[in-house]
Amino acid sequence: MTAQSRAAAADPLHARPMPERPAYATGMLLGADDFADEQTYHRGRLARALVQLAGGGTLAGLRVAHVPATSTPRPGGGVVTTPEEIAVEPGVAVDRLGRLIELPRSACLRLGPWFDQQAALADGDVLRQASHDNLARFASARRLAEPAALPGAALVADVYLRFITCARGYTPSFASGPYDALDAVAVSRLRDAYELLLLPRSGLGDAATGLPLLGADLSGLPPADRAQALQDAVFAAYPVGGRSGSSQPLPALNEHPGAIDFDTSAVFLARVFVPLRGLVATGAPERGDDPPQVDNYGRRFLPALALLARTQGL
Repeated sequence: MTAQSRAAAADPLHARPMPERPAYATGMLLGADDFADEQTYHRGRLARALVQLAGGGTLAGLRVAHVPATSTPRPGGGVVTTPEEIAVEPGVAVDRLGRLIELPRSACLRLGPWFDQQAALADGDVLRQASHDNLARFASARRLAEPAALPGAALVADVYLRFITCARGYTPSFASGPYDALDAVAVSRLRDAYELLLLPRSGLGDAATGLPLLGADLSGLPPADRAQALQDAVFAAYPVGGRSGSSQPLPALNEHPGAIDFDTSAVFLARVFVPLRGLVATGAPERGDDPPQVDNYGRRFLPALALLARTQGL
């Protein structure tokens, strides 16, 4: 399986097309574009329903964890070494365009090579700008309630999950474009796939935590006021940037980095604190001896209706 394109615009849903479906008539000449447009219509309507009913975030699974490097003796002699990883458990998410992103099995990012690669960028500026102290500013409320203390200084990096399409299988077809070939082939299947990203977070501060904004908490309101607040929230729930037919770029959310080429439909999963020996004025910081800490609780959770029913004793 190879990636058809990792560019966000490779998927027609990224353009937020208008809900137009093909109309057929007897004797009409059809082309491949007609069938592609029909798929786009049905995918787009399902995606619109999902994003309006559930929003973007984690539906099930996708817990992120730090897995330390291990060395295990081999029965026949030698040692089997497993590298240090940031691992993501299987699960399902919905992105901002309403597309389902599924990890059918665990996935991982190797932390050691990633850290070394980032340290080599721009003479260490990338890691230095993402290194912070007073880390309580950038952690979720649940993480702060846990007994384990945050590091004194750490690299702050975020884990994202994004939708990509992968090509599978080829079948004979007519050559496309200005070509003449009798043995041309074309992709016969497209698989909805995923990409994991681990990105250093620069630009954070007291007023910019870089965590998702979860919206108003209506649970603390008196019951009489809660219904009115819910109605007002529904009135404001239709996103300006995500509407069908919108020609404007999908605006970045609070959890998205400021990189120009970042896919703003990506789903935020977790924040990783990589302990450092200290903050530095020049060059790349050095990793500390303590293991990285993962904060899974700043993300948007989209619990199933059955789970919500259980919280009410139903």
